[in-house]
Amino acid sequence: MDPQTLTRREWLATGGALAAAGLTAGCSGGGSDATATETATATGTDGATETSAEAGSYTASMAPVGEVTFDETPEDIMVYSLLKADMAVAYGHGDGVNSLGFDADAGGRTLDAYYERLEGVSFDREGLTQLNTGSGSIDVDPETLFELDSDLHLMDPCLMVSFDGWSHADVEDVRERAGPWFGNYFSRAHRSPPEGCQDRYEYYTLWEIAERVAAVFRAEERYAELKAVRDEMLSTIEDRLPPEEERPTVASVIFMDGTFYPTAINTPGFANAHTRPLGASEAFESPPNNAAYGYEELLQVDPDVILHEYGIASYYDVAAKRETIASHDVGGRLSAIENERFYPSANPVQGPLMNLFQLEMTAKQLYPDEFGAWPEYETDAPYPEIPAAEQLFDRERVANAVTAD
Repeated sequence: MDPQTLTRREWLATGGALAAAGLTAGCSGGGSDATATETATATGTDGATETSAEAGSYTASMAPVGEVTFDETPEDIMVYSLLKADMAVAYGHGDGVNSLGFDADAGGRTLDAYYERLEGVSFDREGLTQLNTGSGSIDVDPETLFELDSDLHLMDPCLMVSFDGWSHADVEDVRERAGPWFGNYFSRAHRSPPEGCQDRYEYYTLWEIAERVAAVFRAEERYAELKAVRDEMLSTIEDRLPPEEERPTVASVIFMDGTFYPTAINTPGFANAHTRPLGASEAFESPPNNAAYGYEELLQVDPDVILHEYGIASYYDVAAKRETIASHDVGGRLSAIENERFYPSANPVQGPLMNLFQLEMTAKQLYPDEFGAWPEYETDAPYPEIPAAEQLFDRERVANAVTAD
């Protein structure tokens, strides 16, 4: 299981400081304009300056790092989470990824499950470096980053400085000796970043982050096409949503050792980019972080639908968990179990391609009468084949956008 993703039981250290100067050293400005800008860099013998879309440098910008200048498109890319791995693939640079924060096979299987339905799209995880080597804690050795010698660290430096053993000096050293940082993690659930980051932090939606990362890879056209697909799907969904009083109550959980750990579905953050647009009712009244429910407590809530996070070719065998709950004398009385509405759900650390599938999946799970029933899913299987008439977005259009030259 990826500890980074369990924000309600988040065990990342929040100490340390990352001075604003450290976040932006070597960069100019601090705005959020994600448009890549060509600048003059090629100089002739007579001292004249030429501007070229191919030869010129360009910039991309995102809080907390501010504006970053690139002389050329990054080729070797350090990636920590699936959010950014999915973006690298979406923008044609998946083969440049050299690492993942946790087990590459576990994360890679999740990407494979979705990419199976996109012709020509894949993610080669062979030989990726696992950045975190801790057991029960996060342990990322700075020397690993120096050995990778990446052109780009596609990760929030504020997240890195929150890890035990990391400081502002370590983050700045990596930037100077290897390559720049570019990421925004705490938009996941709008949590407060570590001390020293708050003044320059901004919260973005998933697709706002995707736009800014697209500028890094000069992939604005790919981003625009994928965003158009997502916007059209959202419009279709919103037009067909049932009245609020007819929508189900929904619990998003992780079930472990007889305990249900809930996560809200409608709160801000890219972790809910697949549930919040669907407007379902929260089963819990603002579940606090570190909340835990036993069978009896959950039966008192008795949600209409239970979504189990990380259910698609990921960390959990949701079918087996459903059987465990159904065989329990109290769990078997849950409405979601009795009515067969206990579903494998999304990975909240989702990039744009993942989000398209996960939004479609959740729409079917919550509103089968409007969008077609979610089919039976086997653990570690690819994303199910959905009949063309029941697909909420065009797979071929997405694949063409990703594989475009």
